[in-house]
Amino acid sequence: MADEAKAKGNAAFSSGDFASAVTHFTDAINLAPTNHVLFSNRSAAHASLHHYEEALSDAKKTVELKPDWAKGYSRLGAAHLGLNHHEEAVEAYSKGLEIDPSNEALKSGLADASRSRAAPPPNPFGDAFKGPEMWAKLTADPSTRGFLKQPDFVNMMQEIQRNPSSLNLYLKDQRVMQSLGVLLNVQFRTQTGDEAEGAQEEDEMVVNEPVVEKKREPEPEPEPEPEVAEEKEKKERREKALKEKEMGNAAYKKKDFETAIKHYSTAMEIDDEDISFITNRAAVHLEMGKYDECIKYDECIKDCDKAVERGRELRSDYKMVAKALTRKGTALGKMAKVSKDYEPVIETYQKALTEHRNPDTLKRLNEAERAKKELEQQEYFDPAIGDEEREKGNQFFKEQKYPDAVRHYTEAIKRNPKDPRAYSNRAACYTKLGAMPEGLKDAEKCIELDPTFSKGYSRKGAVQFFMKEYDNAMETYQEGLKHDPNNQELLDGVRRCVQQINKANRGDLTPEELKERQAKGMQDPEIQNILTDPVMRQVLSDLQENPAAAQKHMQNPMIMNKIQKLISSGIVQMK
Repeated sequence: MADEAKAKGNAAFSSGDFASAVTHFTDAINLAPTNHVLFSNRSAAHASLHHYEEALSDAKKTVELKPDWAKGYSRLGAAHLGLNHHEEAVEAYSKGLEIDPSNEALKSGLADASRSRAAPPPNPFGDAFKGPEMWAKLTADPSTRGFLKQPDFVNMMQEIQRNPSSLNLYLKDQRVMQSLGVLLNVQFRTQTGDEAEGAQEEDEMVVNEPVVEKKREPEPEPEPEPEVAEEKEKKERREKALKEKEMGNAAYKKKDFETAIKHYSTAMEIDDEDISFITNRAAVHLEMGKYDECIKYDECIKDCDKAVERGRELRSDYKMVAKALTRKGTALGKMAKVSKDYEPVIETYQKALTEHRNPDTLKRLNEAERAKKELEQQEYFDPAIGDEEREKGNQFFKEQKYPDAVRHYTEAIKRNPKDPRAYSNRAACYTKLGAMPEGLKDAEKCIELDPTFSKGYSRKGAVQFFMKEYDNAMETYQEGLKHDPNNQELLDGVRRCVQQINKANRGDLTPEELKERQAKGMQDPEIQNILTDPVMRQVLSDLQENPAAAQKHMQNPMIMNKIQKLISSGIVQMK
């Protein structure tokens, strides 16, 4: 809803309806009060209305919410400049350039602020020429209405609006003087040398001088300009369309889908420059698809395509276009459950993400890709072929052609991902190739698929043994023996681990073995936790300095287990 209000504000701003833009941005801020972009946009709208105090307040909030965003300082500088706070404007633009030194808008703003700081005071009559009120006053007054049909006069007045100081250049033009009198509600008269001795050659301004003149008939109200009338009509259409949309929203919430479609369709007929009417109707079709399957999904897709096409014609907010594409992807995803074709779904979500990287769209893309992968696996599933590939892998393993064996075991897993034997055999291959992390992963997968399969434990224990994690290997072998107590391979594994652990306990490790084991032990998180435990630090200190206290510690099974870990890793040596 905040995005929709923001999109309305952007559209109003682009059309020059700054007051409406402020209203829409305010609505969006009420829904998302921590969104710095909304305050930035409303600051720009206020500045366009010459409401510089409000623009400054919003710019300050923008910078507060996002102090590392260069554009916020651009808004802050513009607001200060509008209030003739030249020093503050220079400071704001300079801070923005520290964040983004190549920002052209900030560079231009800094140049303007620097010039304004050094420029003479503004023309005192400058305020009379600001805003659309100037043109309204000149149109309403019969003495100046005709001037507006003269292009050179219009150009002069536009120049004075842009730069009030340029008024001095046009004071000799009687039309400008007449217009100034109308705008200031004063009268001018021109004195010449024939009227009085020593009279000035320039115009003299007489303020509020009473003038006696004949009562005249009131002038008729001026005909509204065609553009003004057109804007008024457009605004009325817009308001009428929004009312239809609101009624459609209400009907949608009540699940009165037919009525909702009727209101959205009417809104589209009244105002074809807001694609939210189309995307809302698409949402109704999507919801109706639950009850009417693919027919309504087709209608949803058509509406979404229409919204994208019209949105690009109107240069609508890219988020609205992304929303239409996401909705289309959702409809395609519903249909893919029947058609089994997820490619169009994935392609549509990817297009939506190029318009706007929305987290919800990204989540839907990941779900579609996962569904496609699962479908491919289901179509590829063939246990018979999986057994054939596993036997081929076994043959290559016997021939010590381990890479070829891995290739066939991998194909066997693809054909039957639930077969623990293929994972076990591939783990053995990886162990032979020295790819211990891959072998450990396959062995753990094998145990996950069948916790009673003893080969999985022997594979995992072997990998841990070769990685010199003797305590971990011992635990793995012992876990396997719970399921198969007489398994010779597991028993041999336990024996080998005991030999290595006892070797460390006796202090029989060579300096190279000790150094290697210590380095590996220091990388073990469990060892690190033991060494940083204050209780264990005291225990280790007592082992060296207080044999009586150490003897008491040894009676604690938990402490004894931790000391055994340190001994196995070579960190502690018992003599």
